[in-house]
Amino acid sequence: MRERTVRLQYGSRIEAVYVLGTHLWTDVYSAAPAGAQTFSLKRTEHVQVEVVRDGQAEEVATNGKQRWPLSPSTTLRLSMTQASAEASSDKVTVSYYEKEGSTPIDQAGLFLTAIEISLDVDADRDGVVEKNNPRKASWSWGPDGQGAILLVNCDRDTPLLPMEDCSDQKVYSKEDPFFGQRYVHILGRKKLYHVVKYTGGVAELLFFVEGLRFPDESFSGMVSIHASLLESLAEEIPLTPIFTDTVTFRIAPWVMTPNTLPPVSVFVCSMKDNYLFLKEIKNLVEKANCELKVCFQYMNRGDRWIQDEIEFGYIEAPHKGFPVVLDSPRDGNLKDFPIKQLLGPDFGYVTREPLFEPVTSLDSFGNLEVSPPVTVNGKTYPLGRILIGSSFPLSGGRRMTKVVRDFLQAQQVQAPVELYSDWLTVGHVDEFMTFVPIPGTKQFRMLMASTSACYKLFREKQKEGHGEAVMFKGLGGMSSKRITINKILSNESLVQENLYFQRCLDWNRDILKRELGLSEQDIIDLPALFKMDENRQAQAYFPNMVNMIVLNKDLGIPKPFGPQVEEQCCLEAHVRGLLEPLGLSCTFLDDISAYHKYLGEVHCGTNVRRKPFAFKWWHMEP
Repeated sequence: MRERTVRLQYGSRIEAVYVLGTHLWTDVYSAAPAGAQTFSLKRTEHVQVEVVRDGQAEEVATNGKQRWPLSPSTTLRLSMTQASAEASSDKVTVSYYEKEGSTPIDQAGLFLTAIEISLDVDADRDGVVEKNNPRKASWSWGPDGQGAILLVNCDRDTPLLPMEDCSDQKVYSKEDPFFGQRYVHILGRKKLYHVVKYTGGVAELLFFVEGLRFPDESFSGMVSIHASLLESLAEEIPLTPIFTDTVTFRIAPWVMTPNTLPPVSVFVCSMKDNYLFLKEIKNLVEKANCELKVCFQYMNRGDRWIQDEIEFGYIEAPHKGFPVVLDSPRDGNLKDFPIKQLLGPDFGYVTREPLFEPVTSLDSFGNLEVSPPVTVNGKTYPLGRILIGSSFPLSGGRRMTKVVRDFLQAQQVQAPVELYSDWLTVGHVDEFMTFVPIPGTKQFRMLMASTSACYKLFREKQKEGHGEAVMFKGLGGMSSKRITINKILSNESLVQENLYFQRCLDWNRDILKRELGLSEQDIIDLPALFKMDENRQAQAYFPNMVNMIVLNKDLGIPKPFGPQVEEQCCLEAHVRGLLEPLGLSCTFLDDISAYHKYLGEVHCGTNVRRKPFAFKWWHMEP
């Protein structure tokens, strides 16, 4: 209950505006004339008055017969039950007496005009603005949380603009596109207040609010708006505040979508050399029952790495939600694609560009992944946790740029985890891990590249008498040498390199188990081999199967061209044996000439927009 003080003065009438739902306090003692020792009160019927003495309140009848002794600890508390029909139509009269006198020695009058004013939002998060919610000024997380939610107006409803709608100060209608109706811009970064004349009677003003920027390191995402009632005393005298109502919004965070959510659209670039790959992807996408969106050469300008340029996510409030693409600072030849092809009505855009830091390969979004929902030591992450690759602590290697890391951290709902990816030439987390759903359940498995699993499999095949089984069969260009299981197992420097790479993988495995609350049973090892480049960093020796595309139960896996044992690739057979019993369907895609030879695989060359979580981000407690 908000409270305000009004000063009485004997021998005069004071006029005051009363706002319904508040209390007015007035000090009868300091307003008394000399010699006064008692007082009585009269009130009109819509005013309620309590005499408060030493903290004890006593209600006052309308007849004004009762008297109270004057003392410094006596005050009056006033409230009203309804808005006044006319100005100053309600009043309270205080009569002051000498000790024995029956006639007052003086009087003080308080003339009241009761008005109702409230600033209203959807504080209970049901999609509808409700009247005067008592918790509208604060914001809390969780299923019982309260407080309004605001979306960043980062889509583009007017095709004439080259950027998001929040980059200008015009709103054409509540849906944003042009309907001829221009809304007046009343508040913003350069205009912090707006005056509305009080006209009397019943009136409602509708304000539309748009978020201008996402939470970030320097902005918590909390926004408060105040409506203040100001009173005019006289010409040339500044207005005085008599009431303020406050509402608080939180700007909705950008939420990333993991592999376990259903796919909506698959994006792939059309290149001069990937015609066959496109055909295979098209078949896979049809099988998975989602849509294929091809980025043609005029738009990709020879850049095939669509995973690295962008990351899909979404924003959501109780009344609305839409997809939002996060554009990486990588800015290859695909850099115009997100703005020219994705940004539009109900499809938003956001980016973070470093001002001073150099952009490295680790700023590409093959290095940005998110886990499915997990529980870690009793703490739940219902939207999963973001995973980014980094340098080894203290090594001074490559690290994702600070502006992007800060942005991801500031969203609060998918607490990021840093992994070690700088041991790889390209340095992306999608080169050594991914997640697959277990169809028909809420569970998932984490797949990890494993050099020890590869050596174990090859040794088993050697033992079974398949040491001369040949890799890369039918790929004349891959190698002029005949590469067999025996040759790989006897190549001592390759063995040593892959022992080191396995240690790097295990370092990440331990972080992931700890930060995602996983056990060994949750992890499946996929055979992989790496070779060292001239900087002693790792490149895939054969197509890296963990770098796959996940479309519900359908997996598009890089075809490894492994040793042929009894007419089939033993790597493919091994991976099928691991994944198909879970209900997953494995399709091996030949990406060698279009992707693998350029140090990427299927995941690097594709991107997937997925359905949002059913879980509402505001129901969690970060």
